[in-house]
Amino acid sequence: MSALDFSVVFDNLPYLWKGLQFSLMLTAVGFAMGMILGTGLALLQHLEIPVGAQFARGYVALIRSIPLILVLFWFFFLVPLIIGAIANNGRPVPIGGVWTAFITFSLFEAAYYSEIIRVGLRSLNKGQYEAAQALSLSTYKTYRFVILPQVVRVASPIILSQTIILFQDTSLVYVLSLTDLVGAASKLAQLNGRLVETYLAVAVIYLAICSAASQLVAHLRRRTQLALGR
Repeated sequence: MSALDFSVVFDNLPYLWKGLQFSLMLTAVGFAMGMILGTGLALLQHLEIPVGAQFARGYVALIRSIPLILVLFWFFFLVPLIIGAIANNGRPVPIGGVWTAFITFSLFEAAYYSEIIRVGLRSLNKGQYEAAQALSLSTYKTYRFVILPQVVRVASPIILSQTIILFQDTSLVYVLSLTDLVGAASKLAQLNGRLVETYLAVAVIYLAICSAASQLVAHLRRRTQLALGR
């Protein structure tokens, strides 16, 4: 341990920061798009939309049964071939690692956020729906202004917990040779030979961010329990 030299880490903090920025950006996009798509999938099931509900259930079941890293590989290697076969005379259409990461994470996380929102919709008091009907609100306005805000508020601890997992999963884009936090650390470690120091520093960064987010989850859970208790 006395031979550890963290100066190489401090000297390359800007590069690690660049990798962390990409990880955070991928987390933000995966969260935003996953919530939008996931809410749509949840509503399809909750409202029992013909065909749409069956599609949503099948999609969620499929995605939740497949590892994320496998979905990344499928999208990166197979989708260009499929697009090429349809629109480009059989020639693969390259998508690139960055687009693969953003699209795949959005589609993958949608299945998980969908289940969170769906459970929240089922747990909401039926009186909320009846009150909206008594006010002659349309289905859109009922869910937009009455139901979904309450569901998001109640489910916010679980949503944030899933987002923490999403942030941790961004390290998988390393297999696409992208420079996320882990990818940046790997390149530095190979360059300077300081594997222990570099990966230990990255572990501390993940620990700090996830611990802070976990504290926020606990705070939101306490607030939610107090609100429900009232």
